[in-house]
Amino acid sequence: MELKTKFIGLTTGIPVILLTQKNADKLGITVGGRAEVKKTSQKDKGLSVIVDISNNLATSKEVGVSKETKNRLNLKKGQILDVNLAEPPNSLILIKKKLNKKELSEKDLDEIIEDVVDNSLSGPEIALFISAMYSRGMTLKETVYLIKSILESGNELKFRNKFVVDKHCIGGIPGNRTTPIVVSICAAAGLLMPKNSSRAITSAAGTADVIETIAKIEFTLSEIKKIVKRTNACMVWGGALGIVPADSKIIKIEKSLKLDPEAQLLASIMSKKLASDSNFILIDIPYGRTAKVDRKKALHLKRKFERLGKYFHKKMKVVLTRANEPIGNGIGPELELRDVINVLKQIENYPQDLEQKSIFLAGNLLEMVGKVSVGEGMSMAKNILSSGEAYKKFKQIIEAQKGKIRGIKLAKHKKSFIVKRKRKIKSFDNQKINALARIAGCPSYKSAGLYIYKHVGETLDKGDKILTIYSESKTRLKHAIDYYKKAKPIKFK
Repeated sequence: MELKTKFIGLTTGIPVILLTQKNADKLGITVGGRAEVKKTSQKDKGLSVIVDISNNLATSKEVGVSKETKNRLNLKKGQILDVNLAEPPNSLILIKKKLNKKELSEKDLDEIIEDVVDNSLSGPEIALFISAMYSRGMTLKETVYLIKSILESGNELKFRNKFVVDKHCIGGIPGNRTTPIVVSICAAAGLLMPKNSSRAITSAAGTADVIETIAKIEFTLSEIKKIVKRTNACMVWGGALGIVPADSKIIKIEKSLKLDPEAQLLASIMSKKLASDSNFILIDIPYGRTAKVDRKKALHLKRKFERLGKYFHKKMKVVLTRANEPIGNGIGPELELRDVINVLKQIENYPQDLEQKSIFLAGNLLEMVGKVSVGEGMSMAKNILSSGEAYKKFKQIIEAQKGKIRGIKLAKHKKSFIVKRKRKIKSFDNQKINALARIAGCPSYKSAGLYIYKHVGETLDKGDKILTIYSESKTRLKHAIDYYKKAKPIKFK
C-alpha cells in the first residue's frame, strides 16, 4: 500500500507509524502489530515498525511517522512510502529453538541480535529471548557468540594505548559507588580509563545515574575521545554512543522482567569492555546471603569470566568481595554522589567502607598494569586519594563532561526511623534495601533514596536514627514507609 508521509512530531523511542483503522484492516495489522515500510525507490529490505491506529492524525491517503521512523529512513515531507504487513522474523523460530533446549549457532545469534537492533523483534519477543536464556541457560560457546554479536551490533572506541583499564561490578549491592573513585585514582596515576557505565537495572542507582546528577553522560564517540585525551578518563552512559545498542535494548526489557540471565550478564559486561578497547579488566563480584549471588555462584562466574578473558586475549582479574550489607551511607543518585565526593575530598566522617573497597579495586588495577609491584597497589591508591590528586582529577573529568560539582539536592519529603532502646545491628537485606529505595523513587528521581547511619555490628543508643527515607512524593514516601515496616530490611540483636 502506497501512502504519503505525514510527520506527526512524536518521539517514541522506536520506529512507529500511524495508520487509519481502515488501512490497518486492509493490511491485516492490529494495534501493536508490525509493518514493513520503505521508500518506493528502495529495493532492499524495508524498516520494521510498530503500528498504532488513529483516524485523526492520518487520513486514508497518509501514513503518520514518528521522529525515529523519519530519521531512520531519512524521509522528506510528503514522500511516498510503501507500507506492507511485516513477515514474522525468522529469529522468533530461533528463540523457540533455545526454549526447546537446543544450542544456538553463531549465525543464529547474529540473526537474533540483528533483529533486536533493527526493531524487527518487539518488546515481548525480546522478553521471550531473555526468558529462554534465563530458563534454558547457554553454553560458554553460545556466550562467546552472543558477546561477538552484541559487540558487532554497534560502534567501538579505539585508543591505541596498551594501558587502557576498566573495572566492572555485577551489581546488586546498595551504595557501592566505587567506580567514580576508582576512575579518579587510576586516571590521576596516568592510566586511561574510558568508563562506559550502565543505568541501574534492579538497584537504586548505577554509575551513569549518579554522574548524571552533576554532568552530561551522553556524548558522541569523537567527543569522548577528546574528553579522554584531556583527562585520561570519562564516565558516560553507553546507551547514547551506539556502542553495543543491542545490549541497551535487552537491558531495558530485563528491567521490566527483573531478570538477569547469566549469559546476558557475561555478554553485557564483556561486550562493553571490548567495545571500549580495554586491555586490563577487573571484575568485582560481590557475594552474600542477600547479594545477587552466593559464594558458590560467584566462583562459578569467576571461572566463566576468566575463560572469556583468555578467549578474547585480555588481561583479566576477577575479585570476589563479601557483601552482606550496603556500602557507604547514601543509597540513590544524589546521596551516593555525596558519599563519593566526601571520600574524594576526605571530608570528616566519610564512609570508610566505600574508601577501603575503592582503594582495594584501584590498587589491583595499578598492579595489573605494572605501575607498582604486587602488594603495593593499595598504598599507591591511598596516597593518590589522600593527597587530593584523585579529587582534582574527578573535578577535571566532571568539567570536561560539561558539569560542575555542587551540593546535593535532597527530596522534599522524608521520614527518619529511630530506635526506642539501645540496639545492635545484626544484618541488612540488600535486596529489600534496594526495593525500598526504588519504592521511594530511585533512580528516576535523583534526589530520592535512603541514608543509613550505622552498619552491621555497630550499636545505636535510644533515640538514634537508623535510616532516613527521602522521596519527591508523599504517596511514594507512604508506600516506602509501609514497605519498611512490613519487610523489615534491617535486623537487630
